[in-house]
Amino acid sequence: MYAVIKTGGKQERVEEGQRLAVELLGVGDGEEVSFAPVMLVDGTTVLSTPGELAGARVSARVVGEEKGPKIRGFVYKSKTRGRRRWGHRQHYSTIEVMSITREA
Repeated sequence: MYAVIKTGGKQERVEEGQRLAVELLGVGDGEEVSFAPVMLVDGTTVLSTPGELAGARVSARVVGEEKGPKIRGFVYKSKTRGRRRWGHRQHYSTIEVMSITREA
């Protein structure tokens, strides 16, 4: 069984026991979070409408936080000596999917 969840403006396919990095959730380590699935697949059964997914939940535990790769930028304007360097590292929460449940 797997589910597709939406978090941080992105959709991720998850299975039980899987670890993945999602955008920062603002929750401490060890706390549980739950997501409403966008789609749920159980063998040959596919649930995708809001009515079918009403009782479905994906629960996960926050394992830690990490930083993404460094992105370096440079802005240059010719003939005016306008130069600017900038950098950015995105912060992510690492979650472990504990269970995927659905109501019959």
